Amino acid sequence: MAHYTYLGPVSELLPMAELPLKGALKDSSLQVLKQQGILTEDGVILAVDDHDKLLQKAEELGADITILRGELTALPGFIDCHTHICFSGSRAGDYALRNAGSSYLEIAEKGGGIWDTVTKTRQASEKVLRLGVVKRTSEHLNQGVTTLEVKSGYGLNLKDELKMLRAIDKARSSVPIDLVSTCLAAHIFPKDFEGTKADYLNFLSRELLPAIKKEDLANRVDAFIEEGAFSRSEILPYLKKAIDLGFDITLHADQFSTGGSSVAIECNAVSADHLEASTEKEIEALAKSDVIAVALPGASLGLGCAYAPVRALLDTGASVAIASDYNPGSAPMGQLLTQAAILGTFQKLTTAEVFAGLTYRAAAALGLKDRGRLVAGMLADIVLFPTPDHREILYRQGSLKPCYTIKSGSIVYNNTEQ
Repeated sequence: MAHYTYLGPVSELLPMAELPLKGALKDSSLQVLKQQGILTEDGVILAVDDHDKLLQKAEELGADITILRGELTALPGFIDCHTHICFSGSRAGDYALRNAGSSYLEIAEKGGGIWDTVTKTRQASEKVLRLGVVKRTSEHLNQGVTTLEVKSGYGLNLKDELKMLRAIDKARSSVPIDLVSTCLAAHIFPKDFEGTKADYLNFLSRELLPAIKKEDLANRVDAFIEEGAFSRSEILPYLKKAIDLGFDITLHADQFSTGGSSVAIECNAVSADHLEASTEKEIEALAKSDVIAVALPGASLGLGCAYAPVRALLDTGASVAIASDYNPGSAPMGQLLTQAAILGTFQKLTTAEVFAGLTYRAAAALGLKDRGRLVAGMLADIVLFPTPDHREILYRQGSLKPCYTIKSGSIVYNNTEQ
């Protein structure tokens, strides 16, 4: 028997409907509906319409009805499509060194950086990692995030990469957020591996990726294409093997130097993430492709470097999503909305472009077609803010917190009683 729920009235509702996947967006294209209600059936939006009209239909269907108080704005639940929240330890020391003048690569060469987190994550139990994922996921939930990507990549061997992915998988039962797992075993070349980078990547494709498929732990593979990680020639054979095994591809690309985005395009990757170093050449190529460009302002804030050229990407015709890159090293903030608002200020992004980057365009970066818009047939993933004016959300740069987060039609976070 179908289960119906109803939520309303909402002062403003932004369905993010009928907006293009690619290119720049004017705020005049942003549909803003007034005094709306949302009717759901089994976690999926059945209708969005005038509150008084839809409430009557909800009553006829015997829906569970929630009458909202105060003036609220509704958006699709936010989607953080790039995080590293499965880890152990802290890299506060790295942060202090960077602010004192050391570069990201210099810190890594001295034993800090990613390898420091690898060491601590290997020492942690699966339970400790799982509890860490649950804790950080709860932080995202309170920020209006309803779908969250989580990468491995701090294990860098068979046992610990599987441990990380199992921890992410088991965390799913404890959190009301959809977790999307990604294997990032090709993060850096592990210091303790006996052999070449080619040997390591062959080991991953021969041993790790089939094990992941067997346990159904992830259907996405990521790799870091950069100095100190893997070059184009080194990574291409590995990515092609991953594709042959049925994995979708996403890449850390053009963070400190160019080259990664062209690999993403060649491999028909779902997304190319970072892009701080992308030049006009890379921007034009991405715009002509179907690869989603994912900006990670948290890494720019954490490292003190330039932002991805989002304005140019959009104006050239690319699709741009915005993610937090929440990780213990380069992006420890983890506040997606704050980062997106700041990025919008520096890159001169419209409100429509920022919200698109957090909703349906972020869904596309994960290959998900069932969320990111508040229209019939989509998942009833919704975030509500205590304001009658949607512009206040970015204007407050993350200080205006959600009052409700709704996952599949059910209220999973309620900040109105605090």
